[in-house]
Amino acid sequence: MFGLELTTTDVWTLIAIVLLLVALAFLAMAETALNRISKVKAQAMAAATGSRSSRALARLASQPERFLNALLVTVTICQTAQAFLTSILAARLFGTVGVIVAFILNVIVFFVLAEAVPKTYAVLHPERAALFSTPITAALVRFPPLQLISRALIGLTNVILPGKGLKQGPFVSEQELLGIVEAAAEDDVIEREERELIESIIEFGDTVAREVMVPRPDMVLIPHDASVSGALDIAIEHGFSRLPVMGAGEDEVVGLGHAKDLMRAERDGRGDEPAASVARPVRFVPENKPLSRLMREMQAEKFHMTIVLDEYGDIAGMVTLEDCLEELVGEIVDEFDREDREVVHLPDGTFLVDGGMSIGDLNDLLEIELPDEDWDTIAGFVFSTLGHVPVKGEAVESNGWRFAADKLDGHRIRSVRVSVVPGRHAADDGRSVDRARGDDAAAGAPDDAAATG
Repeated sequence: MFGLELTTTDVWTLIAIVLLLVALAFLAMAETALNRISKVKAQAMAAATGSRSSRALARLASQPERFLNALLVTVTICQTAQAFLTSILAARLFGTVGVIVAFILNVIVFFVLAEAVPKTYAVLHPERAALFSTPITAALVRFPPLQLISRALIGLTNVILPGKGLKQGPFVSEQELLGIVEAAAEDDVIEREERELIESIIEFGDTVAREVMVPRPDMVLIPHDASVSGALDIAIEHGFSRLPVMGAGEDEVVGLGHAKDLMRAERDGRGDEPAASVARPVRFVPENKPLSRLMREMQAEKFHMTIVLDEYGDIAGMVTLEDCLEELVGEIVDEFDREDREVVHLPDGTFLVDGGMSIGDLNDLLEIELPDEDWDTIAGFVFSTLGHVPVKGEAVESNGWRFAADKLDGHRIRSVRVSVVPGRHAADDGRSVDRARGDDAAAGAPDDAAATG
């Protein structure tokens, strides 16, 4: 039915097809293996073995866009040539029907032998596959015609899609990086503490001064009319080495009183002098200043405390170098600190949460997604959502959780009781928030709040 007589040309065409399949399998293995070897790992392998292959691998890993471009261009050429030759050979030997059958068989053979098998091997043995493929890959990278073709194609791509992305190589987003860290922790590649530190460093760049500052009501201040002795008593009583010195105005800070300066003045017999006379200059920053920049400035300019101002120039709070470090490594408590736990897990299963706890920390604790665009703390969330100063027991519900004002200090929510809403699960997406009121406050509940048991 079909002519099966093979000519010399057919034999050489068949040999070329097989060789192209072998080349494609090698290139697939090389691409997968090299992508799984990080720059740091390649440098460690080069330092450990010192072989030519490992040194070449380190050079390739330092500039991944070079080998990726070379491999992708070579793969494209080989795939096109292999499919073209297969179609010609099938058409000559079997006709139109043969081309269709050859196309189907070629897809199966190509997927199994030139994709699945080599890439699976590279995933299982990345170091061995990377070292094996490095010499040929390095030769491809240095091959002048391939360099010329690669640059021309990249230039054409940049004309179609203007930008620097293809010139600078691949990128990893912040969320992808966090996912990699999470996967590494689940596979026991890194410890839990290492994962938390890496996540803190990644998130540190998005943190602003307002999120970590000591708010204005919690600041310990030296009054403007305090003497050196009086200021020293305040510093000793609260255990602080630096305190802001207030001016005559209610929201005016004229300097920082250092305990060592106050003690030196006291020892020199100047205890009756105004504390402002020994105060050092104070720095002011806006509340939306990135914490990473602020910490760098503290290191470079050698100051440990700054006053945070809101958009109207009023005092919003203060930030210390310790606050910045705690955002990275967690709470730092010394022998003089009075440690107040932000979260207390009560026997009835509820949580008693400090009103100043950040929404982000509470979201991590409860694995929920409370909105945090318009407030930073759980107290701010309850207060702003209700729209008025709450009374004890008044609450809001979100994400299947109930957040009730537990302790108030004037207009300020000091602590919030967090509990699961009876008969509900954490299915709320956080965009709609229901208002509720506890039994102890139901008698005086306003019309727009619902009583809950």
